[in-house]
Amino acid sequence: MKERLRQDLKKYGKYSIVSAKAQLKAEVASSYLNWLWWILDPICFMLIYTFIFGTVFQASEPYFPIFIFIGLSAWDFFHRTLTQSIKLVKKNKEIVSKVYLPKYILILTRIWVNGFKMFLSFGVVFFMMLFFGVPVTWRVLDWIPFVFLLFLFTFGCATFLLHYGVFVEDLSNVISIGLRLLFYLTGIFYQVSSRIPAPYGEWMTKYNPMAFIITGMRRSLLYGETLEGGWLMFWLIGSLLLVVVGIRLIYKNENSYIKVI
Repeated sequence: MKERLRQDLKKYGKYSIVSAKAQLKAEVASSYLNWLWWILDPICFMLIYTFIFGTVFQASEPYFPIFIFIGLSAWDFFHRTLTQSIKLVKKNKEIVSKVYLPKYILILTRIWVNGFKMFLSFGVVFFMMLFFGVPVTWRVLDWIPFVFLLFLFTFGCATFLLHYGVFVEDLSNVISIGLRLLFYLTGIFYQVSSRIPAPYGEWMTKYNPMAFIITGMRRSLLYGETLEGGWLMFWLIGSLLLVVVGIRLIYKNENSYIKVI
């Protein structure tokens, strides 16, 4: 499988990038504000959550607007990619039924599209850090491995959803409920370790991969805290295994997708 994967990525990798660019252009083709919506959307949600939890519920986390924006930016990438992956094969029926295309390439396209939007959001995060006077240390570089982990973990999860989305018609409804629960358990608008009683809060930041990723991003960008190398390596290896098993599953069953759709 390793050699086949290498050849397919070499052959079809450029297609995923070209397709992502085309989809990004198509999204803003009929919009007056064009790509600004990709920034305004998370900003509006940040303002709403900042008002509700910062003002009404009096959240005490330092740099609370940035705190929320980091969580929303990472979560939005994860959520969009997973929900879109479920029906990727069916939505691209015209392509996959006429030419051979490794089906995980469709996921890569969504990764590039949603990743581009996420990086725009994090551009706003860095601007807000300057505006609010957040002390910048060399620990901000720890944000990079957490972004890589986010991409890897999201891609691994998406491979399974792409596969089972072909066969299970109601999978999108089940995943929507599951992601809604995970959203509230991940600490998008609160600090998991401080709001959930010990030791469950600490467990949540370690055993919930999205909580671990978002907490790590916040610690590196906002608080200059040391990165948890052991747990980062644990989730990197786990995500890599998830990717390998997911791609193997797709390779093994992709010929049957056409018959089903």
